[in-house]
Amino acid sequence: MAVAETLEQALSAAYAANPSLQAERAKLRAQDELVPQALSNWHPSVSLSGSAGKQYESSNSIANYNQNTTPTTMGATITQPLYRGGQTTAQTAQAVAQVQAERAQLVAAEQTVFLNVATAYMDIVQYQAVVELNKNNEQVLQRQLDATNDRFRVGEVTRTDVAQAESRLSGAHADRISAEGNLQTARANYINYVGHEPQGLALPSRLPDVPGSADQAKQIAAQSNPQVVAQQFSYKAAQAGVDLAFGKLLPQLSLNGSYAKDMGGASSGSSGETASSRTYAATLNLTVPVYQQGAEYSAVRQQKHLAGQAQIQLDQARRDAVDTASRSWDSLQTARARIVSYTDQIKAADVALEGVRKESQVGSRTVLDVLNQEQEALQARVNLVQAQHDEAVANYTLKSAIGQLTAQGLGLQVDVYNPAKHYDEVRSKWIGTGVSPNYGEGQK
Repeated sequence: MAVAETLEQALSAAYAANPSLQAERAKLRAQDELVPQALSNWHPSVSLSGSAGKQYESSNSIANYNQNTTPTTMGATITQPLYRGGQTTAQTAQAVAQVQAERAQLVAAEQTVFLNVATAYMDIVQYQAVVELNKNNEQVLQRQLDATNDRFRVGEVTRTDVAQAESRLSGAHADRISAEGNLQTARANYINYVGHEPQGLALPSRLPDVPGSADQAKQIAAQSNPQVVAQQFSYKAAQAGVDLAFGKLLPQLSLNGSYAKDMGGASSGSSGETASSRTYAATLNLTVPVYQQGAEYSAVRQQKHLAGQAQIQLDQARRDAVDTASRSWDSLQTARARIVSYTDQIKAADVALEGVRKESQVGSRTVLDVLNQEQEALQARVNLVQAQHDEAVANYTLKSAIGQLTAQGLGLQVDVYNPAKHYDEVRSKWIGTGVSPNYGEGQK
């Protein structure tokens, strides 16, 4: 017998193996490389050069002058940037901000995956319950039809009563088929997000803790929603972009060193000696831009507009987060109130159904009265299942809006992915091209 899977286990499975989440982690690792690329502008550049060949010279201006040589040269050049108009500092600040923004996007992706898993899980729980309720309803209506046929044969009811019972039974068949179709769709979604077939899913016994008031939820969302956090760092990156563009208008200073060796390689001639020379040079190079066709000025203005755009997008991200938190809070409270009401309705509907059935037996109620009351009792149970589904989804949606729908925020028993591990390793890396595809997976 398959072991029942809890919602926490489903979330843990998705955290470990969901392709969308793994792809977002790889994207963040790629983004980490922006920092060492920016820092590389502080590093020296070294190059080697060399040449070799054959050369023949002859002249009739000097008697018997001819010479075969193998000219060979080799050299080395080193350039150390000293000042780039602040571009290196600005580019590094921009890269760090972009990495932080991408980390927030990773949290957003994690929350999206978790919300999809929770929704798919609760969809299955809901439709499983609805399928069972409809199957039970079919059985009840089948018995009702059989009893009505018996009463028709003895003349207690009319053919109309039999037709009403048949109609309700056919409708119940259609409802059950529809519910089974919805269940199969929910199962497919679950497999897509979690990676395996659902096994014995049941209504969670407990939902994650959420803020105690709408105002508290909105306040947290305005600060901690990952889209807000990502946009905050995007704004910082845009501000650094202004400094980076402005740096191209400032002087640049570098230190250059070079070494060259020239070997003539004479093989014949009057002296037979091999000629060679060595050159050593060290220069301090200063470049002061005066006017560069105006493109750099335009780039600065462009970056200022982009920074303004990022600030406006930050304001919109906060509004969106607060709106989502507010709507999720309202949905959660509504679902909780519906659960209370539908629970009371079920109790009352069951009492009423029992009374109508007894009254029908003595002829004071019609078959249609019984069918209507059975439908009301069924619908109350279906409504309760839907309300329980909506409560759970609203709870997880609210948790997402405030930025806490994460492995750590939910207290999942998993190896939490640590994005700083890869970042710390590559930040000061000067050389090397090797990477690991699953670097950092499951690392604390």
